Amino acid sequence: MNNSPLVEIDAQRHQVQIDLIYAGADNLAGRVIYPDARCLLHHQAADCLYKASQLARQAGFTLRIYDAYRPPYAQYLLWDALPNNDYVRDPHLGSHHSRGVAVDLTLVGADGEPLNMGTEFDAMEEKSHQFYPDLPVDVQRNRLLLVGIMLAAGFQTIATEWWHYELPNADDYPLLEVV
Repeated sequence: MNNSPLVEIDAQRHQVQIDLIYAGADNLAGRVIYPDARCLLHHQAADCLYKASQLARQAGFTLRIYDAYRPPYAQYLLWDALPNNDYVRDPHLGSHHSRGVAVDLTLVGADGEPLNMGTEFDAMEEKSHQFYPDLPVDVQRNRLLLVGIMLAAGFQTIATEWWHYELPNADDYPLLEVV
């Protein structure tokens, strides 16, 4: 019997798009991180994601997921590529992605294109900070729309990445090793 708290996110059931960036080589590490591209989340985070998807759809948008559960080995690979606690959590502390309670995502408009958030996903720079002030008004609006949807669904933000959302008290969840 499977006792894992992780559930697979089904794009059709959750009405989201799944584009796991680390399943390809075009990412900050420059290599494939996930040979098996499965979008998994802790069941509590999956419930919040479903709520977020409903709210996004009410506003005419779709969520596009870039990352969800991240095996601990993957956190080490990302840390090797960018050992900077502002953007990649030290794997010895355990990533909230490796607990299954964090998700990286954006909003996609009716035209099928992601909204302009001012930077690309994983642009590890100050302009990626959640409330960076020196961005055009439309970018601020897009980011605030995503923040509102995700907060209303039960997630919280972090200061340095506009795309990253996690359950409150994320450190209280255990690290999960799923192969």
